[in-house]
Amino acid sequence: MDPIRLMLVDDHSLCRSGLTELLQSRGEMKVVAATGNPLQVLPLIEEQRPELIVLDLRLAETDGLSLLRSLRAEGCEIPVVILTMSSTEDDMAAALRSGVKGYLLKDMDPDDVIESIARAAKGELVVAPSMAVKLAQMWQGRQEGSLKRDLVSTLTDREREVLELVAQGKSNKAIANVLDISHNTVKLHVRHIMAKLDLNSRVEAAVFAFEHRNTAEGTIKLNPLRDPHTSTRL
Repeated sequence: MDPIRLMLVDDHSLCRSGLTELLQSRGEMKVVAATGNPLQVLPLIEEQRPELIVLDLRLAETDGLSLLRSLRAEGCEIPVVILTMSSTEDDMAAALRSGVKGYLLKDMDPDDVIESIARAAKGELVVAPSMAVKLAQMWQGRQEGSLKRDLVSTLTDREREVLELVAQGKSNKAIANVLDISHNTVKLHVRHIMAKLDLNSRVEAAVFAFEHRNTAEGTIKLNPLRDPHTSTRL
């Protein structure tokens, strides 16, 4: 399979270099263009034809969302993922309203950055784990009636524990550490949760958990986490 063709837009050359090395480290992605100059973005897009743009929210000569609006006005429909230092709810909300496919933070675990960008390239909405709860709070009440509480009863005890940790914004690696299980086992549990709850992403899973944990009846009944030293490895 050909690597995913990426373009980086960040006005810090050190960040561009480091991110290029990180994203290309596994061979799944190839950075075909990188620039910090907004005027070079469109010509590079036309020349290199990237499949995904990784865009900083703060640029020296403009802001990322203004640049994105300019690209859309020119007919560029390439998916965009924001990679930024800003963890404010307002910035994330503005980015998502602009139609980006992801909102990631530069202080994320490098493996999570790679995984998230790869998922975004496949069409999934991705959000930094630490921002998932904020997103759930933003969305609470907007999807009333779209999620059914009785679906929770289909989850195993372990899946409920994993779902609660997803709702807390923890990455798969962090969940594995908390529950003392392998990273691959966590990924398997997350896939099962998505299938059972008819969800498309871990962001939707966090929203589901947040909404149901905060119902008047409190009926999500997500299990309180067991002591990892006494819980059974599954």
